[in-house]
Amino acid sequence: MGFMQLHIDGRTFRDPQNREILLRGINVAADAKYPKSPDIPSHESNKFFEGDNVSFVGRPFSLEESHIHFQRLRKWGYNTIRYIFTWEAIEHAGPGIYDEEWAAFTVEILRIAKKYEFYVFMDPHQDVWSRFSGGSGAPLWTLYAAGFEPKNFKTTGAALVHNTSDNPAEFPKMVWSTNYTRILCQTMFTLFWAGRDYAPKAIIDGVNIQDYLQNHYIGACKFLAQKIHDAGDLEHDVVIGWESMNEPHRGLIGFQDISVIPADQQLKLGTCPTAFQAMLTGSGRPCELPTWAFGSFGPYQTGRELLDPAGVTTWLSTDLEDRKYGWKRDPGWKLGECIWAQHGVWDTSTDTLLQKDYFSKIPQTGEKMNYEKFTNTYFLNHYRAFRDAIRSVWPQSIMLCQPPVMEVPPDLKGTIDDDPNMVHAVHYYDGLTLMTKHWNRFYNVDVIGVLRGKYWAPAFGVKVGETAIRNCLRDQLKFLREESINYMGNHPMVFTEIGIPYDMDNKYAYQTGDYSSQTSAMDANHFALEGSTSNGYTIWVYETENSHKWGDNWNGEDLSIYSGDDLELPTGAIIPSHNPNSPSYSETHGNVGGAEIGPRNLKRALTTPSISSTHSQDPPPKGYRAAEAYLRPSPVYVGGTLTSHAFDLRSCTFTMSLTAKAPTDAQAPTEIHLPEFHFPVGNLDVEISGGKWELDNYEVQSVKLQRLRWWHAEGEQELKVQGVIRKPGGIANPAGEDITYMDQCQRGECAIM
Repeated sequence: MGFMQLHIDGRTFRDPQNREILLRGINVAADAKYPKSPDIPSHESNKFFEGDNVSFVGRPFSLEESHIHFQRLRKWGYNTIRYIFTWEAIEHAGPGIYDEEWAAFTVEILRIAKKYEFYVFMDPHQDVWSRFSGGSGAPLWTLYAAGFEPKNFKTTGAALVHNTSDNPAEFPKMVWSTNYTRILCQTMFTLFWAGRDYAPKAIIDGVNIQDYLQNHYIGACKFLAQKIHDAGDLEHDVVIGWESMNEPHRGLIGFQDISVIPADQQLKLGTCPTAFQAMLTGSGRPCELPTWAFGSFGPYQTGRELLDPAGVTTWLSTDLEDRKYGWKRDPGWKLGECIWAQHGVWDTSTDTLLQKDYFSKIPQTGEKMNYEKFTNTYFLNHYRAFRDAIRSVWPQSIMLCQPPVMEVPPDLKGTIDDDPNMVHAVHYYDGLTLMTKHWNRFYNVDVIGVLRGKYWAPAFGVKVGETAIRNCLRDQLKFLREESINYMGNHPMVFTEIGIPYDMDNKYAYQTGDYSSQTSAMDANHFALEGSTSNGYTIWVYETENSHKWGDNWNGEDLSIYSGDDLELPTGAIIPSHNPNSPSYSETHGNVGGAEIGPRNLKRALTTPSISSTHSQDPPPKGYRAAEAYLRPSPVYVGGTLTSHAFDLRSCTFTMSLTAKAPTDAQAPTEIHLPEFHFPVGNLDVEISGGKWELDNYEVQSVKLQRLRWWHAEGEQELKVQGVIRKPGGIANPAGEDITYMDQCQRGECAIM
């Protein structure tokens, strides 16, 4: 194939031969959220607060192991990597102290990615600000700079941190995400975006905390960009661009009344304080808080719980950290007292709320503020500064702009920010499946429709039946694509995060090897992506150290498409051919117990023992982790403009349509990745509207990949490829039997479509 780098042409990515490129990618890797030395996943507490003395060298994986992971991802058909790194990895030792060793290591990992012909864009990742507030991202010292004492977060409820949990194995699922609505994150993000307006007293080293934090964050990213630039062989050749901050959150900006929970706050789980209650408990005051759970119909209140910090405060009480890091805090910024009390939001002597609407407007001007206004002002101002810093190093960098998740994007169309070299980066998760860790085949909700006011009441957004659910997911993604064009302008859009939990139904699949629910959910997500008309995606996530016990080693999440505790799908080359002129089976690439896989032992290769046959088997049977759902055919290069493409897993049928302005060049045909598992040689059928096609293999660093090359004329063109049909969920279900073309032929049902 040869590696063709890309450029942006209006709404599409194109290669030097002007073929449209579709990004089919994966986030690499979730391991990068926490240090390598010491190795501190979120369920470990040892040395947790020694945040300055860490190293991320070896994340996401070592140089030696990188080939294993890149080969695996290439084998699965991915051509794009969203490369995860954190601010902490660069600047953990203190303000302005950059980890040169980590930067050099990262450059070498990117060079290896280049050998495997990946498109890579850099992702400065954060979740709920930092590891020390229950997520990932910012260094520990940023919390001290903002006047917080992280060791008191547990007592005050300022943040729920897995590492400090009394029983990490019982840490509530997805409760980490509620940290966005607790005092630490609400304050840190407010200070980061708009400290000058909302906290003018917060002066450190002569500048407002907003400028102090933003300048260091952008400076750290620029440092890495410079190292990549200085390498001389990475920009454009493998690194195609930079994404802005992962999942930006507004903090308190735009809150109309901090004495109540906002009506648009969809996430309620565990204790759920109002912003004012969070300020009170953060300052050591007791509060009775409502408790919530998340069920099939969303959040519901379960009771009330007293949170009594007994006078312990989340605010830093001494200047020891100031002296340690060497910054100078302005005398007008009092340590040990809530920053919002210092700005007149509430009175610490009477615990009285004085300005419930303080964040509903810009204090100095009275200008009204809401989430949409936040996105078009504070967020956009930061994005511009980040963009300009990266492009001061690499002027040709593609910039992936990621606005707040699920919110209306900034209104850039036709403005000076309508940048022709920009991509709209969007995140979407099926929230019901993610929060409940259950694939509900009976109903789901059109969340985007509800958020955008499409229905009179949320109940009208309920979709019943699996077909309606799949269509609903597709239509939500398609709506986001259309919304992107209307607001952002004529740019590509990429879903840079979308995925499913694998530990569904209390880890039922890990006990049985039956991944049928995960297969259905993953297939539905890909069906939605393929129907979205977006320009590609990067699935969340690949995690090299995933296990059935600890999942992704981060807050109990388990979304990795790979786990060392599961099996990888065997190659489709083992599937017997339905073509009587073909050999009985093609060359094998797998084995069972050391023996070659062929027709006689096919079923044993593709199934695992059922519970009834294993009884007290130890370890539990391994499954295939729904791999048949994400191992999909996909256009790679399109000679023209891609109109539609879809893979029907149930019928194992890939369809695609395009419009070409001219016949394809002899050296630049349309190319489709056809995974051998679904489309083994001798066991597929191809229909085209015209022209000619061929099936061949090509190698990328010894990884053999199967492609279909298609030379066609101008105008509207269509293609259809039929592969091996199996019983739905047959591979995922160890007790199921596959229906292959050989089975159909024996029954007289294998007519070529």
